[in-house]
Amino acid sequence: MDILRFATAGSVDDGKSTLIGRLLFDSKAIFEDQLEAVERTSRDRGTEYTDLSLLTDGLRAEREQGITIDVAYRYFATPKRKFIIADTPGHIQYTRNMVTGASTADLAIILIDARKGVLEQSRRHAFLTSLLRVPHLVLAVNKMDLVDYSQERFEEIREEFTAFASKLNVADLTFIPISALNGDNVVSRSENMPWYQGTSLLHHLENVHIASDRNLVDVRFPVQYVIRPHKTEFHDYRGYAGQVAGGVLKPGDEVLHLPSGLATRIASIDTFDGPVEEAFPPMSVTLRLEDHIDISRGDMICRPNNKPQVAQELEAMVCWMADGVKLAPRSKLSIKHTTRTARALVRELHYRLDVNTLHRDEGATSLGLNEIGRVSLRVTQPLFVDDYARNRMTGGFILVDESTNTTVGAGMIVDARA
Repeated sequence: MDILRFATAGSVDDGKSTLIGRLLFDSKAIFEDQLEAVERTSRDRGTEYTDLSLLTDGLRAEREQGITIDVAYRYFATPKRKFIIADTPGHIQYTRNMVTGASTADLAIILIDARKGVLEQSRRHAFLTSLLRVPHLVLAVNKMDLVDYSQERFEEIREEFTAFASKLNVADLTFIPISALNGDNVVSRSENMPWYQGTSLLHHLENVHIASDRNLVDVRFPVQYVIRPHKTEFHDYRGYAGQVAGGVLKPGDEVLHLPSGLATRIASIDTFDGPVEEAFPPMSVTLRLEDHIDISRGDMICRPNNKPQVAQELEAMVCWMADGVKLAPRSKLSIKHTTRTARALVRELHYRLDVNTLHRDEGATSLGLNEIGRVSLRVTQPLFVDDYARNRMTGGFILVDESTNTTVGAGMIVDARA
């Protein structure tokens, strides 16, 4: 079974945690003791119903305030598919948490309160989703029970959001009216909304096609580790382990090594369960090559006629994640791109982007916590990159503070030069 990674986002009290709790509960993905603990806590708080949001809001501060702060990851499976959920916070001061949760997502669910409609935060979440190139977007109009399951209200929200989404890069947009509290259209179709002809949310999650979202054209294999076993029966074994970032690899394929530029062929593709006849994203495999080439961590294996850009000048959109320190021209940082690490100098801040209005502030001199802007970087050694729009794995990077070794920024490459 394949795995669908999806992130949830929405304004405060739109019901993200309740929705995930409902998905877990109705798909029988929680243990009895978990359910008993949630029921007990719900009773202690005096609520008349089982508060399923408590299944995901794990921090004490989250439960006290009724909000989501941390990115909570949850796992569940149905007979059709496995799921990894990232429950991301809605507050603007936790933008970095949402970026973290959505950066690896195949799909994003943005919740909207049917009573409030499309808010500024809804637009911000949609923009961040499109900026991170999440391929599929679901707009779940929640709390339909509080507007008497009104088709007219649902259509109003759909028209307003569709008009806004037309300005963004959203490839696949689906609208589903739900009530997370009551379970309407979450796991099974609701009898309260006979006017809605679409599928339930879980049915959509089970069947959305994600295989073609990966870049299967450009072969990209960043080398993570060189495997040389010490056992005598494997003394001739030399394998290169890593995660396939793009394309399809097969034994016998001609490949090129960067930075040397030497060509060879794949002798075999090994996994923990034995050899395989092909490898594709996001599989983690070990390649054995026909020729002995000096290959080390951070190198790239690609096709001779389809190479990534070898670049030291990067233009990127950066989300700044550090509190107390700002990103400004002349800042020196460490950059981690695929499996390669280098030092980077911030050459220029072109503009800071207002994620609510999409306005560009070209007079900005720095980026603070949770702010996003376009930045020029110069790195100390060549990186093997693609534009983020073409490949999220080879087009993304993180910035690290060299003195504290903490992650301070996440970037998406827009353009690159040698």
